[in-house]
Amino acid sequence: MTSVIFYRRMASALALAGAACLVAGPALAQQKLIAAGSEIGFVSRQMGVPVEGRFKKFDAQVAFDPAKPASSKVAFTVDTGSATLGAREVDAELPKAVWFNVSKFPQATFESGAIKAVGAGRYEVAGRLSIKGVAHDVLVPVTLTQSGDTTTAVGSFVIKRLAFKIGENEWADTSMVADDVQVKFKLALAGVPKL
Repeated sequence: MTSVIFYRRMASALALAGAACLVAGPALAQQKLIAAGSEIGFVSRQMGVPVEGRFKKFDAQVAFDPAKPASSKVAFTVDTGSATLGAREVDAELPKAVWFNVSKFPQATFESGAIKAVGAGRYEVAGRLSIKGVAHDVLVPVTLTQSGDTTTAVGSFVIKRLAFKIGENEWADTSMVADDVQVKFKLALAGVPKL
Protein backbone atom coordinates (compact mmCIF):
# COMPACT_ATOMS: atom_id res chain seq x y z
CA MET A 1 0.00 0.00 0.00
CA THR A 2 2.79 2.43 0.88
CA SER A 3 4.49 1.74 -2.48
CA VAL A 4 1.26 2.70 -4.30
CA ILE A 5 1.07 5.98 -2.35
CA PHE A 6 4.77 6.63 -3.06
CA TYR A 7 4.36 6.10 -6.82
CA ARG A 8 1.24 8.30 -6.89
CA ARG A 9 3.14 11.09 -5.12
CA MET A 10 6.07 10.69 -7.51
CA ALA A 11 3.74 10.86 -10.52
CA SER A 12 2.09 13.99 -9.11
CA ALA A 13 5.47 15.62 -8.46
CA LEU A 14 6.67 14.83 -11.98
CA ALA A 15 3.47 16.19 -13.50
CA LEU A 16 3.80 19.42 -11.49
CA ALA A 17 7.46 19.77 -12.48
CA GLY A 18 6.56 19.29 -16.14
CA ALA A 19 3.77 21.84 -15.90
CA ALA A 20 6.11 24.31 -14.19
CA CYS A 21 8.63 23.94 -17.04
CA LEU A 22 5.95 24.65 -19.62
CA VAL A 23 4.67 27.69 -17.72
CA ALA A 24 8.18 29.00 -17.15
CA GLY A 25 9.28 28.80 -20.75
CA PRO A 26 6.64 27.94 -23.36
CA ALA A 27 8.51 29.83 -26.11
CA LEU A 28 11.72 27.94 -25.37
CA ALA A 29 9.92 24.60 -25.39
CA GLN A 30 8.64 25.23 -28.95
CA GLN A 31 12.00 25.96 -30.56
CA LYS A 32 13.06 23.56 -33.28
CA LEU A 33 15.45 23.07 -36.16
CA ILE A 34 14.12 23.67 -39.68
CA ALA A 35 15.96 20.94 -41.56
CA ALA A 36 15.19 22.32 -45.03
CA GLY A 37 17.07 25.57 -44.32
CA SER A 38 19.97 24.06 -42.38
CA GLU A 39 23.34 22.59 -43.28
CA ILE A 40 26.49 21.36 -41.56
CA GLY A 41 29.62 21.11 -43.66
CA PHE A 42 33.35 20.64 -43.26
CA VAL A 43 36.47 21.61 -45.19
CA SER A 44 39.68 19.60 -45.01
CA ARG A 45 42.87 19.84 -47.06
CA GLN A 46 44.20 16.87 -48.97
CA MET A 47 47.76 17.46 -50.20
CA GLY A 48 47.11 21.19 -49.81
CA VAL A 49 43.89 21.18 -51.83
CA PRO A 50 40.66 22.11 -50.00
CA VAL A 51 38.05 19.34 -50.02
CA GLU A 52 34.48 20.16 -48.98
CA GLY A 53 32.03 17.75 -47.45
CA ARG A 54 28.79 17.82 -45.53
CA PHE A 55 26.57 15.83 -43.21
CA LYS A 56 23.15 15.02 -44.63
CA LYS A 57 21.48 14.05 -41.35
CA PHE A 58 21.57 15.93 -38.05
CA ASP A 59 19.26 17.32 -35.38
CA ALA A 60 19.29 19.96 -32.67
CA GLN A 61 17.60 20.61 -29.35
CA VAL A 62 17.48 24.34 -28.71
CA ALA A 63 16.30 26.37 -25.72
CA PHE A 64 17.67 29.81 -26.46
CA ASP A 65 16.58 33.08 -24.88
CA PRO A 66 18.42 36.13 -26.27
CA ALA A 67 17.61 38.00 -23.06
CA LYS A 68 19.21 35.26 -20.96
CA PRO A 69 21.93 33.57 -23.04
CA ALA A 70 23.73 32.29 -19.94
CA SER A 71 20.77 30.08 -19.05
CA SER A 72 20.20 28.90 -22.63
CA LYS A 73 21.11 25.42 -23.90
CA VAL A 74 21.96 23.94 -27.28
CA ALA A 75 22.62 20.30 -28.14
CA PHE A 76 23.34 18.63 -31.49
CA THR A 77 23.48 15.11 -32.81
CA VAL A 78 25.09 14.42 -36.18
CA ASP A 79 24.79 11.05 -37.91
CA THR A 80 28.39 10.38 -38.95
CA GLY A 81 27.21 7.82 -41.49
CA SER A 82 25.61 10.68 -43.44
CA ALA A 83 28.98 12.30 -44.21
CA THR A 84 29.60 12.86 -47.91
CA LEU A 85 32.40 14.32 -49.99
CA GLY A 86 30.35 13.92 -53.19
CA ALA A 87 32.29 10.97 -54.62
CA ARG A 88 30.83 7.47 -54.19
CA GLU A 89 34.16 5.65 -53.75
CA VAL A 90 35.38 8.16 -51.14
CA ASP A 91 32.03 8.19 -49.32
CA ALA A 92 32.25 4.40 -49.02
CA GLU A 93 35.48 4.82 -47.01
CA LEU A 94 34.18 7.39 -44.49
CA PRO A 95 32.09 4.96 -42.35
CA LYS A 96 35.09 2.63 -41.88
CA ALA A 97 36.97 2.28 -38.58
CA VAL A 98 39.93 4.48 -39.56
CA TRP A 99 37.62 7.43 -40.30
CA PHE A 100 34.27 7.75 -38.47
CA ASN A 101 33.85 4.09 -37.36
CA VAL A 102 30.10 4.44 -37.83
CA SER A 103 29.23 0.91 -36.68
CA LYS A 104 30.66 1.67 -33.23
CA PHE A 105 30.07 5.44 -33.06
CA PRO A 106 27.03 6.28 -35.22
CA GLN A 107 26.68 9.82 -33.90
CA ALA A 108 28.81 12.82 -33.05
CA THR A 109 27.38 15.10 -30.37
CA PHE A 110 27.78 18.64 -29.12
CA GLU A 111 26.34 20.00 -25.89
CA SER A 112 26.71 23.60 -24.78
CA GLY A 113 28.07 24.42 -21.36
CA ALA A 114 27.95 28.23 -21.53
CA ILE A 115 26.59 30.78 -24.00
CA LYS A 116 27.83 34.37 -23.89
CA ALA A 117 26.64 37.41 -25.85
CA VAL A 118 29.50 39.35 -27.44
CA GLY A 119 27.42 42.06 -29.16
CA ALA A 120 25.41 42.76 -32.34
CA GLY A 121 23.75 39.35 -32.62
CA ARG A 122 27.02 37.54 -31.96
CA TYR A 123 27.52 34.85 -29.33
CA GLU A 124 30.22 32.50 -28.12
CA VAL A 125 29.04 28.98 -27.36
CA ALA A 126 31.40 26.92 -25.21
CA GLY A 127 30.66 23.23 -25.13
CA ARG A 128 31.77 19.64 -25.42
CA LEU A 129 32.18 17.97 -28.82
CA SER A 130 32.29 14.18 -28.92
CA ILE A 131 33.36 12.20 -32.01
CA LYS A 132 34.33 8.50 -32.07
CA GLY A 133 34.03 8.34 -28.29
CA VAL A 134 36.55 11.16 -27.78
CA ALA A 135 35.33 14.42 -26.23
CA HIS A 136 37.01 17.83 -26.26
CA ASP A 137 35.96 21.34 -25.27
CA VAL A 138 35.37 23.71 -28.18
CA LEU A 139 34.43 27.39 -28.48
CA VAL A 140 32.00 28.12 -31.29
CA PRO A 141 31.36 31.68 -32.52
CA VAL A 142 27.75 32.10 -33.70
CA THR A 143 25.99 34.98 -35.45
CA LEU A 144 22.19 35.16 -35.28
CA THR A 145 19.87 36.98 -37.67
CA GLN A 146 16.09 36.95 -37.87
CA SER A 147 13.67 37.19 -40.78
CA GLY A 148 10.01 36.79 -39.93
CA ASP A 149 9.60 33.73 -37.71
CA THR A 150 12.94 32.20 -38.69
CA THR A 151 16.20 32.71 -36.84
CA THR A 152 19.37 31.77 -38.71
CA ALA A 153 22.55 30.82 -36.84
CA VAL A 154 25.79 30.76 -38.81
CA GLY A 155 29.35 30.09 -37.74
CA SER A 156 32.49 28.03 -38.15
CA PHE A 157 35.25 26.62 -36.00
CA VAL A 158 38.33 24.46 -36.47
CA ILE A 159 39.00 21.06 -34.94
CA LYS A 160 42.08 18.85 -35.01
CA ARG A 161 40.92 15.62 -36.66
CA LEU A 162 43.66 13.52 -35.06
CA ALA A 163 42.50 14.59 -31.59
CA PHE A 164 39.23 12.78 -32.43
CA LYS A 165 40.97 9.81 -34.14
CA ILE A 166 39.54 10.74 -37.55
CA GLY A 167 41.91 9.26 -40.11
CA GLU A 168 44.02 6.71 -38.29
CA ASN A 169 47.02 4.55 -39.24
CA GLU A 170 48.43 5.64 -42.62
CA TRP A 171 45.88 8.47 -42.76
CA ALA A 172 47.42 10.07 -39.67
CA ASP A 173 50.07 11.52 -42.01
CA THR A 174 49.24 15.24 -42.06
CA SER A 175 51.21 15.78 -45.27
CA MET A 176 48.47 13.78 -46.99
CA VAL A 177 45.42 15.07 -45.07
CA ALA A 178 45.85 18.17 -42.90
CA ASP A 179 45.08 17.93 -39.21
CA ASP A 180 42.92 21.08 -39.22
CA VAL A 181 39.31 20.64 -40.32
CA GLN A 182 36.96 23.60 -40.52
CA VAL A 183 33.38 22.89 -39.46
CA LYS A 184 30.81 25.27 -40.96
CA PHE A 185 27.12 25.51 -40.22
CA LYS A 186 23.96 27.38 -41.10
CA LEU A 187 21.00 26.48 -38.93
CA ALA A 188 17.46 27.69 -39.43
CA LEU A 189 15.45 27.75 -36.21
CA ALA A 190 11.80 28.31 -35.44
CA GLY A 191 10.43 29.68 -32.17
CA VAL A 192 13.40 31.76 -31.01
CA PRO A 193 12.28 34.97 -29.21
CA LYS A 194 13.00 38.33 -30.84
CA LEU A 195 16.66 39.31 -30.75
